[in-house]
Amino acid sequence: MANRWRRYSYVAQKNYLRRVRVILVWVLIFFVIHTVIAGLFFSNRTLESDAMRPGLLEGDRFVFLSFTLHHIIRDRFEGNLPFRRGQVVLVDRSAGSRRNPLHILLDAGVRFFTLQRISFFPREDTVFVKRVIGLPGDTLSVNNYVVRIKPAGETYEYVEFELTEKDYTPELPQVSPLWDRTIPFSGSMDSVTLKENECFVLSDDRGNTNDSRTWGPIPADSITGRALARYWPLTRLGPF
Repeated sequence: MANRWRRYSYVAQKNYLRRVRVILVWVLIFFVIHTVIAGLFFSNRTLESDAMRPGLLEGDRFVFLSFTLHHIIRDRFEGNLPFRRGQVVLVDRSAGSRRNPLHILLDAGVRFFTLQRISFFPREDTVFVKRVIGLPGDTLSVNNYVVRIKPAGETYEYVEFELTEKDYTPELPQVSPLWDRTIPFSGSMDSVTLKENECFVLSDDRGNTNDSRTWGPIPADSITGRALARYWPLTRLGPF
């Protein structure tokens, strides 16, 4: 009798529909909050290569501070960049490409309900974790995989490590001295001066040339976040 009442009773069905609506509303609220936080403030990312070794290894997981809001209202910041030399950042080489806002919203929903496993956009092919080496106005060159920098308005050159607040140790490969210096793997690059809004980013594993040595200088707007903390593995847990 009780089961029949739950099945056919108008009151029971009304209560059931009300509970369903409440659940759907809370799911929608959580989705909106997650999308806003992930899009404007924070995101997480798993390092999927050893391009940043020896300090960062494949499988390490990080929380990144997003620069989306900064790029949207950048005029309020009077041109100040939200990152500094030596910081580990996210580089989105697709940044600035035009996308349908509806597709972006649908993509956010698909990624939310599939736990970030499915996306409409090939983000894995365009987003990279790199280290900021050169800022707008810098003149820099590379010799034996180490960068020498003359900051804008300065008279003298500095080795890259002299200009950063955070210590890091790149992995420098050994190559034949007979290799032509025009080959990226030779570890050398002629002097270049960065234009306004241009930055230079490198892999910590200097044998990996999937960075500004092959891309050239990148727009500052394509740097979409910086690492705040590593939360996995627990043995390397800590701020960045």
